[in-house]
Amino acid sequence: MSDHAPSAAGTAPEDALAAALSGDPGDPGAPAAPAPGDAAAAARPRRSAATRAAILTAARDRFAADGYERATIRAIARDAGIDPSMVMRYYGNKAGLFAAASEIEVHAPNLTHVPRDQAAARLVRHFLERWECDETLTAMMRVGVTNEAGAERMRGVFAEQIEPVLAAVCPVPEEAPTRAALVASQILGMALCRYVLHVPPAVGLSHDEVVAWLAPTIQRYLTAERP
Repeated sequence: MSDHAPSAAGTAPEDALAAALSGDPGDPGAPAAPAPGDAAAAARPRRSAATRAAILTAARDRFAADGYERATIRAIARDAGIDPSMVMRYYGNKAGLFAAASEIEVHAPNLTHVPRDQAAARLVRHFLERWECDETLTAMMRVGVTNEAGAERMRGVFAEQIEPVLAAVCPVPEEAPTRAALVASQILGMALCRYVLHVPPAVGLSHDEVVAWLAPTIQRYLTAERP
């Protein structure tokens, strides 16, 4: 029996697979293999993003548990499973890390485009949805009730992001800071009970039920001419 060598037109399956994976220049339709440096460069941003996310998650938990003063870079790095030098590399010091970990964007809705009598309901529903899709808000609520740095950050969020929204719809714009504080008493109070303390009746309420209970009071804070 004679041996038969593969013909030039019919390579063995494993040879064809190898050619396809390597991007054999002899096949103009084959994809070019990525250069090793390109693959490494693409991987670095992914690793960097994952490391930053792990650091910020650990920082929020540690600041909430220990407060700003007692939380340490070393403990946060240990919780994140990385070397402390990596925390310093990305955030410089504890103050820089806290600023990054407490960065909050509430994306408050523009109430000028909402029917006047529905403004409060829209606001309450927005905050319920934000709280349940962003753990940063709950983490910073915990920090805010345990230390002054966290409380100051939460006050800043309301002053910078909520007061302008309310000033656009309240009948007495100069009262916006007072009305914002009253609105905060309802929204933050519910958030504390529902997402931090886990008070069973508050946790058990549906979104529609929370809106039905809170909106009438918040509507009065928003649009009433006088108390």
